[in-house]
Amino acid sequence: MPSKNMLPKGPRRQSVRAEYRATRGVEAEPEVAVPVLDLNEDTELEDGVRTFVADPTAAGLRLDAYLAQAIPEISRARVQMLIEAGQVRVDGAVPKAKHKLRGGEAIEIEGEPQPAPLHATPEDIPLDILYEDKHLAIVNKPAGMMVHAGAGNTDDARNRGTLVNALLHHMTKLSDVGGELRPGFVHRLDKQTSGAIVVAKDDVTHRKLGEMFSTRRIAKTYIALVHGTLAKDNATVNLPVARDLVRRTRMTTRRADGRTAVSHVNVLERLATRFGAFTLVEVRIETGRTHQIRVHMQSLGHPVVGDTLYGAPRVIAPTIRKGEKERPIEESAGLERNFLHAAHLEFAHPQTGKVLAIDAPLPAELEEFLKWLRTDGAPVE
Repeated sequence: MPSKNMLPKGPRRQSVRAEYRATRGVEAEPEVAVPVLDLNEDTELEDGVRTFVADPTAAGLRLDAYLAQAIPEISRARVQMLIEAGQVRVDGAVPKAKHKLRGGEAIEIEGEPQPAPLHATPEDIPLDILYEDKHLAIVNKPAGMMVHAGAGNTDDARNRGTLVNALLHHMTKLSDVGGELRPGFVHRLDKQTSGAIVVAKDDVTHRKLGEMFSTRRIAKTYIALVHGTLAKDNATVNLPVARDLVRRTRMTTRRADGRTAVSHVNVLERLATRFGAFTLVEVRIETGRTHQIRVHMQSLGHPVVGDTLYGAPRVIAPTIRKGEKERPIEESAGLERNFLHAAHLEFAHPQTGKVLAIDAPLPAELEEFLKWLRTDGAPVE
């Protein structure tokens, strides 16, 4: 387990006073009915540049928010990518995404606003199938694999190596409700999160599963190892989750306009090691927001091990007591993925009504990491 590459320590753990910080300094954007633009009818195209005039209702809106509403077929993330690349101009100037409009400005968009469509193709990638019948399957996704196509440098990189590619090879039919890029998927797991994920094989099953997820009739339980010692054996985190307006790759619990998110945390084991304190927890989530468990654990001051996006250190180094010499770099270690695993799914089969209770065993790399902490990491008496 030890790593020879010593990296800077992660940011200091922070506690969050949820009720106070959730609303502090939040400025809600005005709700305005913005007329939708038809790219062919309402914009002028010349030499690859589309030009149009901002509607008067854009007054007071951020540029990225206005464009995402005026051209709904383009996501706000795509709009921001265009702005950051300098492909959007307002009255001839290159603005920032947060630029506030007055209404009536001349806006230019260079290049095709929408990215080239992606087409997932079957790939012979091994799958760990936990359950399967003619209606659905439950797959144990490994960490490091994306569920469906994402934004890569090339079409090939975006279209290949995903769970969708593997499923298209192993299964003759998947539901079409999720669209061409996400056939069969009712929910998803982060790239560095492993574990059980449900796949629908037909549209009726897909819609029924979707309703079950939205009405919280599917029990989802995760196993996570977090930094520090949780004081209580049981805790419930009920904090809204929203996109971080500063760091767009992160979510946050500090915006008042976030979506409801509830996580129930149960302590399984507390570890006191020479690499610090850790807590093994079981987390049952009522909702399924993006990064929900990761951002909820960070809000408690206990980031998931390996989750550097939310404050976990890249390298776990031994604690140096006062008077001791500095320990060798070889004694440091790290985890190249998040210690977060979707361990259990339980629900009534949407077609037969039979209760399915499916367990996904903890991956070998996480078992080995735990064993290492319990033995090599155990404090010396």
